[in-house]
Parts: sequence; C-alpha cells; structure tokens
Amino acid sequence: MTDTSVKFLVSASGFELERIKTALSDNGIPNDSKPQKRNFSAKAVTGVDNYSEQDIYVAESDYEKAYDLCVGIGAIKIEGEVEEILPESDEPSNEEPQVQGVEEFEEMSPGKRTAVRIISAILFILLAAAIIFGTDMVTGWIKQFFM
Repeated sequence: MTDTSVKFLVSASGFELERIKTALSDNGIPNDSKPQKRNFSAKAVTGVDNYSEQDIYVAESDYEKAYDLCVGIGAIKIEGEVEEILPESDEPSNEEPQVQGVEEFEEMSPGKRTAVRIISAILFILLAAAIIFGTDMVTGWIKQFFM
C-alpha cells in the first residue's frame, strides 16, 4: 500500500482471510495482511501460511468503506446485533423435524407385529392365487375362440 497511515480492520485466517481480502480488492480498497506476533511458524512469518491468524490492515482513508463492506459480508459483527436466526451446532441433532398435522407413530408390540405379518402373508397368498386363476380363466376364454 502506498498510503503510510494504515488502520487495523479485522483478524482472520484460512478461507475467511481470503474471502475478506478478495472482497476488499474487488471494491478497490487496498489492503495488506500480516501474521500475528504469536504465530511462530516459518510459514506464518513469511506470509505463506494462510491458515494462521492474520491481521488485515487498510488505508485510513478507506477504513469506513472497508468496515461497512466487512459488516455487509458478515466478517465483522456489530455489538447487539443478532448473529444467527438458527443456532449453529457441531453436534448432529437427534430430534426429527415435526410436521404439522402428522401424528407420531408408536412402536408396535410383539403380538401385534406377529398378527400383522400373518395377515400380510395371507393377503399375499390370496393376491397370488387371484392372479394365477385370473390368468388361467383369460387363457381358457381365448382358447375357445381358436378351437
């Protein structure tokens, strides 16, 4: 940056760092990032490591525009502002979503389950018999016309 007076904007790392720097550059705001002093790796000091926490600086004359841009893309949170509508959780939820108007089913007892299996088997046998006898009747009717 050619402007000698620079101002700290935000700290970021990884994808977030690249996202902020790209947004600033796309809007014509010159920016620079420097690794924080607590980073001891050689990659962080040389600026090659994008996964360590880095401070982003902008020219003091472009600070307001850069700050508004970072608020707009969600990189800077304003105090008192609601962060998210839905809470973000790293743990998967065991709760199933409830649909209105749909009753929740209860687990069947072993006796009821056995009765359902027997009735299902009988209905399957009746259906198979109907198909077989129906096919036999239709083929017998067709044979009458050709004999």
